[in-house]
Amino acid sequence: MCAAFAEDGYLIIEDFFAADQCDALKAHAIGLMDNHQADEDLVVFSAAGQAHAKADYFRTSGDKIRFFLEEGAVDEAGQLRVPMREAVNKIGHNLHDLDSEFSAFSRAPQMRKVAEKLFTAPQLLQSMYICKNAHIGGEVNCHQDSTFLYTKPESCIGFWVAIEDATPENGCLYAETGGHHGPLRALFQGGQENGFQDKGGELAMRTLDTTPFGEADAALIARKGTLVLLHGRVPHLSSANMSDKSRHAYALHVIDGSAHYPAENWLQRGADHPLRGFETEGLTGG
Repeated sequence: MCAAFAEDGYLIIEDFFAADQCDALKAHAIGLMDNHQADEDLVVFSAAGQAHAKADYFRTSGDKIRFFLEEGAVDEAGQLRVPMREAVNKIGHNLHDLDSEFSAFSRAPQMRKVAEKLFTAPQLLQSMYICKNAHIGGEVNCHQDSTFLYTKPESCIGFWVAIEDATPENGCLYAETGGHHGPLRALFQGGQENGFQDKGGELAMRTLDTTPFGEADAALIARKGTLVLLHGRVPHLSSANMSDKSRHAYALHVIDGSAHYPAENWLQRGADHPLRGFETEGLTGG
């Protein structure tokens, strides 16, 4: 497992979760969306435009559960065009600690077993439930996860679980095989050294290397229940979903606790939300 992952920068493990486990998580996520009040902050998430980066609702979401919408889901008057469950782009970014169902899924024994093979001291940093809804699911342009979740030394690995079948038709992931051997292209960080979320500091992309990404040659087709591991440097993307089938997925990003996590990183957590590993004791998420 580790050899293939080290060579390609990604690894597909089929039948990692049972279909009924995926169905239960999907039903729970839809329940969260249905209960989310539309009169709360309506922040559109666009991986291409990054306009959400200016919103405090996004910038302070590292230790919270918040809802981000698709570009086509909100009209000119700021009202939803579709029901909330069809409007959500993703829920993030601390589902794994604050929600008991997501915590149990994230810390399943098989997840812990894989993490212990890849990390010295694995810590769960970020989680996202991604809807990629039919006809409206937005494109995610080519990027490297370490751009957003940087550590010194780099340690970020994505644990991406197909909650529904992911195919080229409904926007499956594509990755550049071996692309993680290339340089890290950019960092997405705050404009002030510390506390930028509370001080109004801008989040911005800082270029490190102008080498173009290579071709994302591998379609990471994944049946429901499949785990896709993504190295923090491997370039990957997904196209818009114009099909009539949604492509729900759950993404958990893990870093090594032995690595330094910079204060300039966009995603920060308050002192009352320290990073945790895969242990299940003491978790009280509701």
